[in-house]
Amino acid sequence: MSALLVESCGPMTSLQDMGRVGSGRHGISRSGAMDRLALAEANALVGNAPGEGAIELMLAGGAFQAVDGPVRIALTGARMKLSVDGAPVAPSTSVLVPAGARVTVGPAAAGIFGYLAVSGGIAIEPQLGSVSLQPRAGIGGIEGRALRPGDRLPVRPGAPEAAGERTLPPVPLDLEAPIRVVLGPQDNLFPAESVAAFLSNTYTVSDEADRMGYRLSGPTISHLRGYNIVSDGLVQGSVQVPGSGMPIVMMADHQTTGGYPKIATVITADLRVLAQRRSGDTVRFQAVDVEAAQALARVRATEIRSAAERAVQVRGGLPGSEELLALNLAGDATDALAGEA
Repeated sequence: MSALLVESCGPMTSLQDMGRVGSGRHGISRSGAMDRLALAEANALVGNAPGEGAIELMLAGGAFQAVDGPVRIALTGARMKLSVDGAPVAPSTSVLVPAGARVTVGPAAAGIFGYLAVSGGIAIEPQLGSVSLQPRAGIGGIEGRALRPGDRLPVRPGAPEAAGERTLPPVPLDLEAPIRVVLGPQDNLFPAESVAAFLSNTYTVSDEADRMGYRLSGPTISHLRGYNIVSDGLVQGSVQVPGSGMPIVMMADHQTTGGYPKIATVITADLRVLAQRRSGDTVRFQAVDVEAAQALARVRATEIRSAAERAVQVRGGLPGSEELLALNLAGDATDALAGEA
């Protein structure tokens, strides 16, 4: 059986799929990929189902070696450079890696989370229906921990070697887009002017941001009657406001209950947009109603399901006119004299 051998990786490199559903009542959060669309597209490029487990890389890249046979891989999400034995691979494009070859992923130039999918998927036994690492619960991943050098990741048989490579336009990171929220469920515990300020001010992702939650810095949000409530359920996207007045957005590894009032909830479609913001990046919130949030969630779900249909075969030779137009080359054009003194 082919495998990927981990030669080097960042401290938060882990296995993630779409997460485990139904364990919140036991105090175990869903976890899963921080950017589910990027995960789905990486899987689509190598012929997997959208929710197949893949390697999630956080900011840092890594190095891997194909052992005991070839593997087909694809990298999406954060802007990370991929190469095989030093030869660069086009963004969001699959590549067949021969046995013994070295796969190198560079650090993120933009965004945070990248996804390295392998055709056939990584042959790791799910726990509670998922291979996603939940480090605080000690489940998922490799023995309940993140990846580290020396780990050998067995790969199931995937698409045949002759299947050819596929490509997609890189998933937009939308680093300037507002993060859409539905107000509540406890926005009534904040003065009207605080709710208005939350929607009109700009916040910054602080250094205290990880897969559990993103603590934001910015104008203080005041409470009407204190900041403690009877603990109730949390979901990914819940925006808690503790005594400091600084909002904290619950992310994939969030705790399942909390005792701070929640001023708003980030809509499902925009969770990935916020997840790709790094420390120092700005965040603005925009309120939408429940109906709009549901409609946007359906659009995002369709994007995830249709990733394989949108992937196109990479053909040999020079690209045709339609392919050149799709690349939007003019967006990267520069003045021939730019940079000269």
